[in-house]
Amino acid sequence: MDVGLTLAIALALAFAFTNGIHDAANSTATLVATRAGRPGPALGVAAVGIFLGPFLLGSAVATTIAGIVDVEPDETVEVMTAGLVAALAWNGLAWYRGLPSSSSHALVGGLVGAAIAAAGFGAVNWGGFDGWRPVGVLGVLVALALAPPLGATAAYVVFRLLRLGLRRATRRFEQPIREAQWVSSGLLALGQGANDAQKTIGVVAALLLANGTTSSLHAPFLVTFGAALAMALGTVLGGWRIVRTIGRRIYDLKALDALASQTGSAAVILGSSLAGAPVSGTHVVASSVVGVGLGRERWGRIRWAVVTEIGLAWLTTVPATALLAAALLGVWRLLT
Repeated sequence: MDVGLTLAIALALAFAFTNGIHDAANSTATLVATRAGRPGPALGVAAVGIFLGPFLLGSAVATTIAGIVDVEPDETVEVMTAGLVAALAWNGLAWYRGLPSSSSHALVGGLVGAAIAAAGFGAVNWGGFDGWRPVGVLGVLVALALAPPLGATAAYVVFRLLRLGLRRATRRFEQPIREAQWVSSGLLALGQGANDAQKTIGVVAALLLANGTTSSLHAPFLVTFGAALAMALGTVLGGWRIVRTIGRRIYDLKALDALASQTGSAAVILGSSLAGAPVSGTHVVASSVVGVGLGRERWGRIRWAVVTEIGLAWLTTVPATALLAAALLGVWRLLT
């Protein structure tokens, strides 16, 4: 295996690791914020779910990501490397700021920007519609755009149904609600592992195919294992700066709020994973917290300044990482 390919695969695993740090916040923030669980056990459940996700829920997302760009085999390594470096840099900045930014947006932007810089706009599979279903980059962007409002809507509906069903409940129901949070947190982690680890798997699968190591985009077991393990390790370390933003800075959550947020988010992310739609789990979870706040009809208690900051990150991630990846590739070619 040549040095360039080895470096690109190492960067892909590093990306999975940082993705796991972000996903730790997504899976555990509401659980910890409502004191339904301690950080250590919560991270343990999240790590197990994230590790198992890519093994249990198929490889549809990996195939989608691998098909975003269409460059010559001898350009694949440098395109993937530039895209991954840009995504890693953005993830690091988001972690430092404590922002629930999207690793998915960062990766897609990085790959598209690098491909355009390498071979022009024709090197990107912009896509279109296959019947009613958007495909290619269009499909990815539609999924990324729809996921946050779907997360907010799902959490809103789940919260209203729970509140209706428990309107006469006494305090003895608080403990079962907290226990149910563990189940919904595990399902959320499972969905995140499936959706996010598959992005790394898709990148590595494309690298191996271009190198001639494999004959299709079907990833070997070791690739899936490596991506899942890297994400699980990132989860164990945890992104506590981001936990605070999701769990406390957007809206002050109660146990029922957290259960609705986790359940709504899990439904959206699990469904997206099965459909092969790469979504931002970070933004789904953050928007679900807003949906719960709206469900309680407490507009004034939602910290809209924080929501606006997250929204700006959501809008700027793809163009920022695309420009950064294009610049990195340009500099690399000048130097070599």
